[in-house]
Amino acid sequence: MTALALFIDAGVHLFLAPGYQYAQPGTISQGTLFLLEAAAALVAGIYVLVRGSRAAFAFALLVALSAFAAVVLYRYVDIPAIGPIPAMYDPVWFFSKTLSAVAEGAGALLALAGLVRAGGRGRADDGARVRARRRRP
Repeated sequence: MTALALFIDAGVHLFLAPGYQYAQPGTISQGTLFLLEAAAALVAGIYVLVRGSRAAFAFALLVALSAFAAVVLYRYVDIPAIGPIPAMYDPVWFFSKTLSAVAEGAGALLALAGLVRAGGRGRADDGARVRARRRRP
């Protein structure tokens, strides 16, 4: 489920990126940032599917939570351009933006749950291995 949320996030950002490619000279376009977010979400989703490890869920949590925080922040706060990062204030919730925010929020919560579950399994396995080694003469 974590990977699905990240793939939805990536798909929305890939869909929206072409419409946000224009930028002032010396700045990064919002479309480029969308493409970077899509790439990070795809990598995190694949990493979770392939490994399912604590590191995979931690990376997924980082990607999803940072994207969710950014969309909510730029929805409610008019932050000016910071260096090459453009001003991205967008006070409207439209379908694609809402879908992305829901997927990012759900992805962050699911990644956190996966991180906790993977952490519990890791400690139990490590303890079993230590006990097994002690039994051998």
